Amino acid sequence: MTDQSLSPTRPPATPPATAQSTTTQPPNTTVAPTASASAAKTATAVDDFRRNLASVRARITAAAHAAGRDPAEIRLLPVSKTVPEDRLRAAHSAGITQMAENKVQEAKRKAANLADLGIHWALIGHLQTNKAKDVAAFADEFQALDSLRVAEALDRRLQAVGRSLDVYVQVNSSGEASKFGLEPDAVAGFLAALPVYSSLRVRGLMTLAAHTDDAARIRECFRLMRSLRDAGLQAGTVGDGQLSMGMSGDFELAIAGGSTCVRVGQAIFGARPAPDPRYWPDNSAQ
Repeated sequence: MTDQSLSPTRPPATPPATAQSTTTQPPNTTVAPTASASAAKTATAVDDFRRNLASVRARITAAAHAAGRDPAEIRLLPVSKTVPEDRLRAAHSAGITQMAENKVQEAKRKAANLADLGIHWALIGHLQTNKAKDVAAFADEFQALDSLRVAEALDRRLQAVGRSLDVYVQVNSSGEASKFGLEPDAVAGFLAALPVYSSLRVRGLMTLAAHTDDAARIRECFRLMRSLRDAGLQAGTVGDGQLSMGMSGDFELAIAGGSTCVRVGQAIFGARPAPDPRYWPDNSAQ
């Protein structure tokens, strides 16, 4: 498998879904892994990270093969939120050169203090317009775009510093009130409005699936995302049609559903001391 946590290369988009591919399910899977089952032993040393990474890569490879896919199509994006900088240096030594953060202030601090490592930083949490200047200054991608006001603020700040930014449009595929993201029926119009913001490079869609152990419910979220992505590809509004979906507890189901980017935190870094309800549901396994 190509280690796509080692560089921010762009994997190919999965092909548009067919009637058969949208219903693909891994064999004998009825219950999604729980947060506790998917969290690894806390990694502190380089060897810990190597071991956890090897385990995650093996899961990605197995899930891809079960779905009839090439594992190299699937990018691993390690989620480093709440992890202290000394452990991130060890993670980098183990081969991780992409990291995803939820909170702008935490990401900004880490990006500055770890600047010597050349890490590719992704923002995956909800963004307020007053933080757009910070994101424009250091982020390499933003995976939670769900507001034209934020799009306008980012575009203005990016143009001021002569940068562009890869973005994913976040969709609330589960309909849960705890989630940010566009309603599915608003996605087509939102994508059609983005070309005016010329510094934003639309790459695809992002979602958090339903917060449940019901695998069928989770698969339905991923099927919906794939259909929205396919519609965007047909309309020419969703870039190369990437699908960022799947976390530590459900990324095998996401890969079966067509994910091209899995956001994995606890299975690499270990369990967090407490969930962050500002961005993710309680007990999220990201």
